[in-house]
Amino acid sequence: MKNKKNKPLFFGKTVVITGASSGVGKATAEAFAKEGANLVLASRGEEALNETAKICRQYGSMVLTLVTDTSCATDVYQLAEKAFILYNRIDYWINNAGVLSFGKFEETPIEVIDQIIKTNLLGYIHSAHAVLPIFKKQKKGVLINNISIGGWMPAPYGTAYTASKFGVRGMVETLQGEVSDYPEIHICALYPGFQKSAGIEHAANYSGIKLSTPPPSFDPRDLAHTILKVAKKPINATYPDWFSASAKNLYTFFPAPIRNVCSALMRLLMKKANHEDYTSGNVLEPSRGNMGIDGKTLLSSEKAIKIASAGIVGLGILAFFLSIKRSEKLDSLEKDFVKLDA
Repeated sequence: MKNKKNKPLFFGKTVVITGASSGVGKATAEAFAKEGANLVLASRGEEALNETAKICRQYGSMVLTLVTDTSCATDVYQLAEKAFILYNRIDYWINNAGVLSFGKFEETPIEVIDQIIKTNLLGYIHSAHAVLPIFKKQKKGVLINNISIGGWMPAPYGTAYTASKFGVRGMVETLQGEVSDYPEIHICALYPGFQKSAGIEHAANYSGIKLSTPPPSFDPRDLAHTILKVAKKPINATYPDWFSASAKNLYTFFPAPIRNVCSALMRLLMKKANHEDYTSGNVLEPSRGNMGIDGKTLLSSEKAIKIASAGIVGLGILAFFLSIKRSEKLDSLEKDFVKLDA
């Protein structure tokens, strides 16, 4: 991306990115660095954060790194303050830091549930609370929130994660109204599908299933470029891939059948699982292991697309018939399917 004078698109702009040590955050940092931005990178893990900064500096970007736990309001206020002091402005703030957990709600330790809410929901709230006064002082700024399609539809056996993402969507839509009298301040939301990132490898796991990214999944670099596009031309809500748009629309029309069928399938997987050791992953401490952009996926891209496409069509057909419920036969079909794991 170049402007008419051949300068990088975000030359001299200040961009704060949380969760920048791996996955989507790391890809986003690199993408902005290539476009000439001044970066302020934040995460809990110092070593991995410094590695991201090293890569970004190779593109000539000025980079400040700050070890930050976004669930701690004081950390986030310091992040905003130091970014503003260094560059005398903040043009873009990318809310990206997040954690997740899979497993039965009552079998997930309450401290893990609490921390997911603190990181995913309060972390985004802390960031908005810290940067909005700066944006209003400047009368300009863009807050981009990487939420996930989990902000519209529930993740089976990911109750705390889903609660946090629904909450962030509520925060975003409310703030969009609050800043509607500031034409150059924008609060944006992204609702992507599964990413081929290291995120799921770091997840807390109380399901017994060996976790890997399910199909369909998408390249984090593509999501990073979508974030750049939204920064350039802000819009309220973006669905970066075909799956997120399809899933959101499907769930809008058939919420109960989709919830029940997906949960039933997850129960079947848990019953057949090899019972991996339970772990709190990166919820209670910084991420370890793979700190790159890419992560493990369940299937090759080609197979994943075919299976996912068939699955979306099949689930849509099933949801349609289950939602009709005009006969005992259809009513029984839903109950029998949900009870397959019994």
